[in-house]
Amino acid sequence: MLAIRLEKELEHELDLVAKARNSSRSAVVREAIVRYLEDNEDLALARQALAENGTRKSLKELRKDLGLVD
Repeated sequence: MLAIRLEKELEHELDLVAKARNSSRSAVVREAIVRYLEDNEDLALARQALAENGTRKSLKELRKDLGLVD
């Protein structure tokens, strides 16, 4: 179990999001934490790949390499 303290304004915004999603505060916070952790892992993997590869490609080059250019 995890307990956190939020400023009143942030708590109010959290309540609005939970209500709009017909969900609970806990579910909204859980989803936000999961997304944050996944994004953080993706960033770490991208940094690792860049460090190992050392090169960068533009989106146009990448699309061409993947055969996505018309």
